[in-house]
Amino acid sequence: MSTSSNDAGGSDAGQAIEADGLELTYADGTEAVSGVSLAVPEGEFFGFLGPNGAGKTTTIKVLATLLAPTGGSVRVNGFDVEREAQKVRESIGYMAQETSVINEMTARENLRFACDAYGVPRGDRGGRIDELLDLVDLADVADKQAQDFSGGMKKRLDAAMALVHRPPLVFLDEPTTGLDPKARNRLWDYFEEINDRGTTIFLTTQYLEEADYLCDRLSVILDGEIVADGSPETLKREVGGEILDVELDDGAEERERAAEIVQSDDLFGDDPNVDVTDDGISVTSREARKRGPDLLVALRDAAITVTGFNVRSPTLDDVFLAITGEHVEAEAATDDERVTSAADQSTATDGGGQ
Repeated sequence: MSTSSNDAGGSDAGQAIEADGLELTYADGTEAVSGVSLAVPEGEFFGFLGPNGAGKTTTIKVLATLLAPTGGSVRVNGFDVEREAQKVRESIGYMAQETSVINEMTARENLRFACDAYGVPRGDRGGRIDELLDLVDLADVADKQAQDFSGGMKKRLDAAMALVHRPPLVFLDEPTTGLDPKARNRLWDYFEEINDRGTTIFLTTQYLEEADYLCDRLSVILDGEIVADGSPETLKREVGGEILDVELDDGAEERERAAEIVQSDDLFGDDPNVDVTDDGISVTSREARKRGPDLLVALRDAAITVTGFNVRSPTLDDVFLAITGEHVEAEAATDDERVTSAADQSTATDGGGQ
């Protein structure tokens, strides 16, 4: 695994993060986090999900020593976040939602500034900066000012700045928000590469396909508490069955009537979950594929017009909906966009929007 240039050798039993009963209550009495316990092994690509206001940003700020907990114990890379905050900071990288890139500096100057801030030995800086510029594909524009960079290029430079001291653990707080699919996919590649080198990654994201593609394991936080944990595949299996999406040609009243038909008629042989969507209804059931045609007949008999019908496996958005009662608001790239984008990368150049 990667090692920091600082003293980051305090990790216990292979755990990069150990939080036990983490609490944070603000001075006005607002309880932002209540009893969060989690462990992230060294080398894991870990995802932390939750709706806005659930406590995920507060949690990551405590782990990065930007906020002090009011209860529980937290160790990062073996260091206590309160008693050894400086050692924690020296042993982590942190990429916030907003980039820390200085527009008036070149890419190389930004990295040199980050090296100085993290205390990278002077003799190591030149080679390390060149290595990182290659890693994030900015070597050809190393001496251009960042103000001329696209959003994707700035994000990649920001990622490099978080890695200058070779931290064993990197926090990525919604790192690809606002990027187009091609730029987002390129960052995914860099995150995968540093994780393959042994760096532990703690990711918060609003793009569920990002978490699905990158993360070994996920935890979902709701109202300040961890409510689910497991690999993306495990969590999707726990939704229970398949999803039957039915598009309807009628208004909200007819969608509600269709949902009532699913719940009132013994169509599925189990207790299906029914969600009224903007386009129709979604039914989650182990009998979705088998009983779908029966539902079509029932809707036809009720004079409800069906315009689309599809049975699919659960996605992380379905997991999120089942756990939190809401969809993630961010618009995510589709799998097709990722495939197309990946195919284009060999010929793509850093133009506008990347």
